[in-house]
Amino acid sequence: MSYIDVIKDKARMDRKTIVLPETTDKRTLIAAANIIKEGIANIIMIGNEEKIMDGATWLEIELEGVTIINPETCEKLDDYVNLLYETRKSKGMTPEKAREILLNDYLTFGVIMVKANDADGMVAGACHATADTLRPALQILKTAPGVKLVSGFFLMCVPDCELGDNGTFLFADCGLNQDPTAEELAAIADSSARSFKSLVGSKPIIAMLSHSTKGSAKHELVDKVVEATRIAHQQYPGLAIDGELQLDAALVPQVAKSKAPDSEVAGKANVLIFPNLDCGNIGYKLVQRLAKAEAYGPMLQGIAKPVNDLSRGCSWQDIVGVVALTAVQAQLS
Repeated sequence: MSYIDVIKDKARMDRKTIVLPETTDKRTLIAAANIIKEGIANIIMIGNEEKIMDGATWLEIELEGVTIINPETCEKLDDYVNLLYETRKSKGMTPEKAREILLNDYLTFGVIMVKANDADGMVAGACHATADTLRPALQILKTAPGVKLVSGFFLMCVPDCELGDNGTFLFADCGLNQDPTAEELAAIADSSARSFKSLVGSKPIIAMLSHSTKGSAKHELVDKVVEATRIAHQQYPGLAIDGELQLDAALVPQVAKSKAPDSEVAGKANVLIFPNLDCGNIGYKLVQRLAKAEAYGPMLQGIAKPVNDLSRGCSWQDIVGVVALTAVQAQLS
């Protein structure tokens, strides 16, 4: 059984309600039909019911069992307007502006539903930038208690791979923090360890990646990773973490014996922390496209309730997978 099939089974055991606000996107409509068919989650779609059903007819899919909510006719619109106003009034929000936003911005409407406990999570990003998905989530749901920053990760499932956790890895940060400081990298490692443990179930073994292994190169970029590892050991002493490590030293046992023979992480890593967003984004796309890996994300970690992003290059199958993961996150939140 594949990793994502295991996640789908977990989602079915305690079915959660997930909002899919991008109802003009055909991949989202197809995903919704398959999610309902597989019993992975309850689905709320936001928009004009007639237009959504016309789209389903054109795609020859069945949306029976999907709840469609039109903001213009929603019975709880006034409650949502007041909730948005109360949440954001210190930032200049007015009731009139809150109503205008909720009638026109389906992503914000979906986040307000999550805030009001009328849904357990939201998945968007198939046709929106990460910033558009993240902004209302941070403004309305805010960060979870004790979390220093929100970050993004991908769960990567590489076929026919014995490395990592039988081919399953967590890559971070691949979608949000452009150039994290050493302290931020340490916090990302801690959040990623908890995400890996909760979503994969295995012990997270964390490699802080660099173009250098244990002093093989000298540069301020290497220094940042070394410092991040030191901070992580100090602030999160329970983590199995080491750095700085080159990718091959982090993953391949034979290389690890040569480059980092004293490391308990080298050659065993399943959580890869990239030094910046360039590395993380390029890295996950290389593995996805060249190794034919399944890439689920960018998942967001550190928000008070589950809201997850999608790559605009995603398939409908990717959306199904991220919804299943979001449902499992909601079970654990």
